[in-house]
Amino acid sequence: MVVKSDVCIVGSGPGGALLGYLLAKQGISVILLERHSEVAREFRGEFLNDEGESILKKHGLFEDVEELGLLRMEQIEYWQDGQVFKRIFPEVTKDNLGIHVPQNHLLTAILNEAEKLDSFQLMMNTRVTDLIQNEMGQFTGVEARKEENNIRVESSLIIGADGRFSTVRKKAKFPVVIKNHGYDLLWAKIPAPQGWKPSIKMALVNDSQLALFTQAGGFIQIGWNIEHGSYPHLRKQPFEPFIEKLIVAFPELKSVVRENIRSWQDFILLDVHSSYCETWTKDGVALLGDAAHTMTPTGAFGLNCAMKDADILADLIQECIKQQDTSFFGLKMAEPKRKAEIEKLQAVQVDKEISFASQFAVYV
Repeated sequence: MVVKSDVCIVGSGPGGALLGYLLAKQGISVILLERHSEVAREFRGEFLNDEGESILKKHGLFEDVEELGLLRMEQIEYWQDGQVFKRIFPEVTKDNLGIHVPQNHLLTAILNEAEKLDSFQLMMNTRVTDLIQNEMGQFTGVEARKEENNIRVESSLIIGADGRFSTVRKKAKFPVVIKNHGYDLLWAKIPAPQGWKPSIKMALVNDSQLALFTQAGGFIQIGWNIEHGSYPHLRKQPFEPFIEKLIVAFPELKSVVRENIRSWQDFILLDVHSSYCETWTKDGVALLGDAAHTMTPTGAFGLNCAMKDADILADLIQECIKQQDTSFFGLKMAEPKRKAEIEKLQAVQVDKEISFASQFAVYV
């Protein structure tokens, strides 16, 4: 099976889906490939900041997402010894300190609009296996597999929006620098107790960050930092003393924690690292989001950075096609400014990670 398009996007996360929609809306033919069979996936970046919210509103998508369901955070709290000692509220001109948007809702809203366009085609359950190059070294398409069928997508531009372990990045041989931040993350999801306010709650447990993120739909996501590489050893230890630390930090969760977190199997491990590519574009391939610059969970920048990448790339790609820039040199020219922004955000993440314990200095 051979299909053709102006642009082939690999990965239908927020960045890839948004870019596909924005390009198709301009009449640029897009094929979006996604290796999963559905968009409802857990434990992805799901918090919008001001920038992410503005991008969705700019493109008329925010109301669609809101209709499906989201949750505005009313406060950030810092806890010690089972009690809150500091609260942060939104500025007078704002109504939130971040917004939880289930990824299923975000992607559904974007893809519903995209699929109304004749120039847009989504292929789920399709895994990219290789990139196609011509005799000049230019990448001209991808080889993919959908169930038992081989697919060849011929395209003028390939976008790698396929995450922190990007196949496109690997196949196109983009050099990548990976930085270990010294911690991994345990995720768990539990029902919120009755009367729980939309909030982000922070505690310091054994010098490590423990955070609770209220989610739309009546849930709480637990993010618990542990020493990098320590999980195999940790799992060999008794579970009860470990989970008791969560209950001591947030006593009102005692009942729901006892009912929903009973063993190590109730946690999901995230190997935390950041990464950075010296270049995000070459030979007919461009990277965005975590494929270009993996962010750690700190500050919840990842989702918002991916959507900003898509917003910028959509304009650049449209201009390249308009100017008949078939090698897409225009993407390379715009790269330094965006790279500087990302470097700044990654530095902010490191600073937040280093300084987190200082929020509790009065108690330590």
